[in-house]
Amino acid sequence: MGFFGFIILGLIVGAIVKAIMPGKVGGGWVTSIVLGVVGAIVGGWLGSIIFNTDLGTFFNIKTWLLSIGGGLVVAAVYGAIRGRK
Repeated sequence: MGFFGFIILGLIVGAIVKAIMPGKVGGGWVTSIVLGVVGAIVGGWLGSIIFNTDLGTFFNIKTWLLSIGGGLVVAAVYGAIRGRK
């Protein structure tokens, strides 16, 4: 999957993460979208380490599950760091 595929996937994953964790992710939609893009990258990286698989094509369910999982991890870490003021 190319660079633009990651961007589009991250935008959608950011919206999904914002819907799943609405009160726990600080910031607005822009923050959620950025976290979604980073989460898609982290999900692919964790998938390659833990499950010995990588992100496939855009329409692959494995790609979506890894990206959403990565987005949730990144959003949880961001919420924990931001909440520590």
